[in-house]
Amino acid sequence: MNNNYVQDITKKINGKTLLAFSYQAEDIAVLHLLLEAKVNNLEVFTIDTGKLFPETQGYHTAVEKFFNISIKKYYPVKHKIEKLEAELGEYGMRESLEKRHLCCQIRKVDVLDAALEGRAAWVTGMRRGQSVTRTELQLLEFDEKHLIFKINPLYDWTHKELMDYIAKNNLPLHPLYAQGFTSIGCVSCTRAVQEGEDIRAGRWWWEKADCKECGLHVKL
Repeated sequence: MNNNYVQDITKKINGKTLLAFSYQAEDIAVLHLLLEAKVNNLEVFTIDTGKLFPETQGYHTAVEKFFNISIKKYYPVKHKIEKLEAELGEYGMRESLEKRHLCCQIRKVDVLDAALEGRAAWVTGMRRGQSVTRTELQLLEFDEKHLIFKINPLYDWTHKELMDYIAKNNLPLHPLYAQGFTSIGCVSCTRAVQEGEDIRAGRWWWEKADCKECGLHVKL
């Protein structure tokens, strides 16, 4: 993806552009692309679900220092979390798809709704090759739920292209990648992958592959 092309897209979309930074390898590459392109009105944000790995908190600080930026944190509503934890406990989200979706809704989806309100464009690190749920991904989409343009600069990148870009630019990776993780999420819902598994196998590993979305990217 050409940096000038990223800049051109964001210029044509009048308003604040947000990058949803979720600590993946894809996100560090997209962040570098956007900063290199000098995208105007860029805000980098993340969702702190309350279930992040300790290594994720450290990586957050490391990324801010590396790029000399501030990554804004958004949090779920406290009373909703208290009610959710009373209902599900530590691992109740594994009992059914409905319970897991409820957990993701409160910890992530509702928080994203608040973060995107009044913004013009939302940049993600999603790629077609990540999972069967993302094979139709396009560079530029319109999110009808949030009434916002959605830009996916890495939509057609392969995993090799991604890792080559990170190595070429000496970008910092989440430390869990060195421990066999290939996708980073909440402690209760993420594990390292086994040899031969796909890169999203460690997310919600007890579910079918076509269910592995948290609701942030579901189309109407």
